[in-house]
Amino acid sequence: MNYDLLVVGSGPGGYVAAIRASQLGMKVGVIEKSELGGICLNWGCIPTKSLLKSGQVFNYVKHAADYGVTINGEAQPDFGKMVERSRGVADGMSKGIQFLFKKNKIEVIQGFGKLKDKQTVEVTNSDGKIQEVNAKHIVLATGARSKELPNLKQDGKKIIGYREAMTLTKQPKSMIVVGSGAIGSEFANFYNSIGTEVTLVEFLPNVVPNEDVDVSKQLGRSFKKAGIKVMVGSSVESVDTGGKICKVVIKTKKGEETHEAEVVLSAVGVTPNIENIGIEEVGIELEKGKVKVDDYYRTNIEGVYAIGDIVHGPALAHVASAEGIACVEKIAGLNPEPVNYGNIPACTYTSPEVASVGLTEEAAKEAGFEIKVGKFPFTASGKASAAGEKDGFVKLVFDEKYGELLGAHLIGANVTEMIAELVVAKKLETTGHELIKSIHPHPTMSEAIMEAAAAAYDEVIHI
Repeated sequence: MNYDLLVVGSGPGGYVAAIRASQLGMKVGVIEKSELGGICLNWGCIPTKSLLKSGQVFNYVKHAADYGVTINGEAQPDFGKMVERSRGVADGMSKGIQFLFKKNKIEVIQGFGKLKDKQTVEVTNSDGKIQEVNAKHIVLATGARSKELPNLKQDGKKIIGYREAMTLTKQPKSMIVVGSGAIGSEFANFYNSIGTEVTLVEFLPNVVPNEDVDVSKQLGRSFKKAGIKVMVGSSVESVDTGGKICKVVIKTKKGEETHEAEVVLSAVGVTPNIENIGIEEVGIELEKGKVKVDDYYRTNIEGVYAIGDIVHGPALAHVASAEGIACVEKIAGLNPEPVNYGNIPACTYTSPEVASVGLTEEAAKEAGFEIKVGKFPFTASGKASAAGEKDGFVKLVFDEKYGELLGAHLIGANVTEMIAELVVAKKLETTGHELIKSIHPHPTMSEAIMEAAAAAYDEVIHI
């Protein structure tokens, strides 16, 4: 089979690249060893949000009286139904990719793809049969998997990764989550919300350590308030899985402590899927464990490209999609704008949610900017008070000289839906005064953006 473009992997980078290439008139094939949609749709972004929503609904029911609603009897989480619902949501999204591929005349080759040369991929199907597929251009979009630490080997039963965390057959009574990035924090949030006793262990001084320190500290407080035991500046030294309960030795500033839990969830990041896909055989250059590419994702081998989690940059679904579009548009002879990695939104779907874009306050200072910082707490927001969601704030960082927005850091209810305004504002080099003068609807959570900008310039608006 011959194609103009062959994509290896059908995650958010691969399937978006394939669809855009088809729209641009190319004959496109996609090689996928598992479900269409990759990790994000099947085992990551989408099903985890379903679980989090189930936990949120259960939490609403438990606190119904706070909203003037009386419920007779006691609400109980049905863990099996929650998992079943999340799998149904994932399956529906994967079928949506099938529909889009059919609509755009994209052919799917089922199996594991390995580069043979710069225009040929060997595909091994589940029966072990091998076929060769040829294309003028090949895009590698093989994604990533759960990272394993030497002292935290996953057995899929007592020490698990994110896949197992989404499909456990019964709800554990206790869980230790190692790592407080987006994956670890979201699972800690979910399991705590349905009654599991959760301990969250983070090596660095604060949870969600890549976020602005004010946001990290606020989320830590919110987690503790919700009943999660947060251990920062700590590391797991060993796990004894010999008995019915895992015995976990955790090193803290005060010394070593032994904690017990039914399950240990390893959420220490992801590692790129670059093994056994022909990189060494073809001679593709690597850099610090990832594929080295230029601004349009060309490798050192003509006609071979790489996008998503296997190249340098944030391992985020929307980043992979943007890279895929830029890559295939360049292949098609267009002149796309390179991806601006300084304007990538990051979202963590905990309760409260976390969303950010651009420089933190500390990073802006380190970069040499003289800055103005504005902060507005949701405790002063009428909409947040009415919704019963007063935890959090909006924090904006501006360049003092030109007034340009450098960074935005939000924590609170629904802030992952608010961050796009600030991504657009940053792309357009919007100033603080322009945000202040942009009328925001009242009452909304988004007013806090205007209020935070006003606070940076000592202008009083209203609540």
